Amino acid sequence: MNDRLPPDIAAVVNESGISIQPLYTGDDVAASGGLSMLGLPGEYPFTRGIHPLMFRKQPWTMRQYTGFGNAADTNARFKYLIANGQTGLNVAFDLPTQCGMDSDDPQAEGEVGRVGMAVDTLRDFETAFDGIDLDRITVSLTINGAAAILIAMYLAMAERRGFDLRKLRGTAQNDILKEFIGRGTWIFPVEPSLKLVGDTIEYCAEHAPKYSPVSVCGYHIRESGANPAQEMAYAFCIACAYADEVLRRGMAIDEFAGRLSFNFNIFGNLFEQVAKFRAGRGLWAKIVHERYAAQKPGSMWLRMIAGGGGSGLTHEQPELNIVRGAYYALISALSGAQTMALCCYDEAYTIPSAYAQRISLRTMQLLIEEMGLCDTVDPLGGSYYIETLTNQMRSEMENVVADVDARGGIVSLIASGAIQSQVSAQAYRRQRDLESGRMRKVGVNCYRTEGEDPQVEFHPYDAADARAQVARLADVRTTRDNAAVARSLDEVRRAVSEGVNTMPAIVTAVKAYASVGEITAVLTAVVGRYREPVRFED
Repeated sequence: MNDRLPPDIAAVVNESGISIQPLYTGDDVAASGGLSMLGLPGEYPFTRGIHPLMFRKQPWTMRQYTGFGNAADTNARFKYLIANGQTGLNVAFDLPTQCGMDSDDPQAEGEVGRVGMAVDTLRDFETAFDGIDLDRITVSLTINGAAAILIAMYLAMAERRGFDLRKLRGTAQNDILKEFIGRGTWIFPVEPSLKLVGDTIEYCAEHAPKYSPVSVCGYHIRESGANPAQEMAYAFCIACAYADEVLRRGMAIDEFAGRLSFNFNIFGNLFEQVAKFRAGRGLWAKIVHERYAAQKPGSMWLRMIAGGGGSGLTHEQPELNIVRGAYYALISALSGAQTMALCCYDEAYTIPSAYAQRISLRTMQLLIEEMGLCDTVDPLGGSYYIETLTNQMRSEMENVVADVDARGGIVSLIASGAIQSQVSAQAYRRQRDLESGRMRKVGVNCYRTEGEDPQVEFHPYDAADARAQVARLADVRTTRDNAAVARSLDEVRRAVSEGVNTMPAIVTAVKAYASVGEITAVLTAVVGRYREPVRFED
C-alpha cells in the first residue's frame, strides 16, 4: 500500500509503470487479484510452467545465436558449439539474405556475410548443416522478410538428407509484423506479408507438423522501445493476427496453435522480468482458450526462447556484460523458459567470438550443474511480491491488448505506423533518461571508469570471402537446370497472382536451386515493396 511508504523514501516505479512497495503481504496478493490464475505447473492457465516437472525432467535448450561469413565457416562454428555442449542452433543471416537479396546484388556490396551467414541458394544450406544430426539438434532460423524461402530451403535440405519431415522439429522466427515495428528487414507490404506467414503455417501443419513456422518476437519490439508489458501484449496481438489469418482459411485452432512459439527479451529488473513471463503464460493461455475456444492444452502453451537482451549490454566496461549475461540466464531459468539464447559480452561491439560464446554457454551450464535452477519448478512462486507483481503485469498486458483492439487491431495500427511511432517515441525518452542519469546504468552514467581501453576482439569483415560467395552463386547458376528454374519461378508467380498458398511453388523453386533474390523478385513483381509510413509522436 502507498501509505506504507515513508515520505522521505523515494518512490520506485518499474518500466511497465507499476509502483513498487517496500513490503508485500498476503493482502497485496488478494488486492491484486488473488491466486485464481496461479494453478499448478503443467495445468491451465500454466502460470507456473507449461510442464509438470519443468527443468527437473529436462533442462532448457541452450541455443546460442550464431552465423557469419559463408556457410562453411558457420558450419564450423555450429560444430564447435555442439562439441561444447550446446543443445540447439540459432542461425544468424546477413542483411542481404534478410532483405531478400542475392550476394551479387549491387545493394548487398559491403554487407555479404558481415552480420550473419550469407545464403543464396539451397547449396548454402546443404553446406551449413552438413554433418549435423537434425533429429538430435533442433535449428532456429532467425529470418523474417525472406522467411518463406528460407523455411523452404531448410525443409528441402532436411528431406534430401533423409530426415522425416513429419518428425522434424525446429523453428523459424518468421514474424514479419514485428519487423514493421522494430528491426525493419521487411520486403513486401503488410497484407501480402501477413499472407505469406499464413502460407507457412498452413504448409507446415500439413507437411511438417512438429515444425514451428513462427516465433512471435516480442524481443525486438522491446529492443525498439516498448516496455516489458507492451512487449508481451503486442506479441500476443501479433500472434492473434497470424491465428486469425490461418483460421480464415478453414483450419481449426488446435491444428496449428501448438506450433506457435515466442521469442522474448530478458534485460531489466529481475523481478519485473520473472513476473512478466509468469503473467504472460497465464494470459496467452486465457486468450487461446477463451477467444479461440482451443481444447488441447498444448495449444495454450506459451512456448518461448528467452535469454537475450542486447539493449542491456554496454560498450563501456564490456566485462560487466558477462555478469549481466549471468543474471539474464538466471531470470530466464526462474521464468521457466524452454530455451535460452544468451547474449555474449562482446555483442555490444561485434559478432561474438568463439571464446565469448563459450563463456555464455558455460554460464547456462553452471545454472544447470551447480546452482540448483533445475531442482524445483517455479522457485519464486508463492512470494507475496512475485504473485502481486504477476497479477499487476497481467493486468497491464490486458490493458494494452484491449487498447490495440479498440483502435482497430494490430495489423491496422502497424500499417498506419501508429505502433512504430509510439515505440520510437518511448525509445527516445529512454535514451534521454540514460543520458541524464535518471535511468541508472552501471559503467555508463554511474561508476564509470574514465580513460579505459576495452579489450574486445573485433570480428573482421573479409571482402575476399564475400567475393568467394558471389563466385559460388555464379557456379550454381552455371551448373543448375535453368529451364527448371524458370518453370518453377513461373509457378511462384502464378501462385502469388492467384492468391493460393505459395509454399509448394517456393519449395519446388528452391529444390531447383532458384536463389533467394530470384524468388523475391518474382514475389515483389506481383505484390510490390513496402514503403514505411512516417509519423511523429509527442
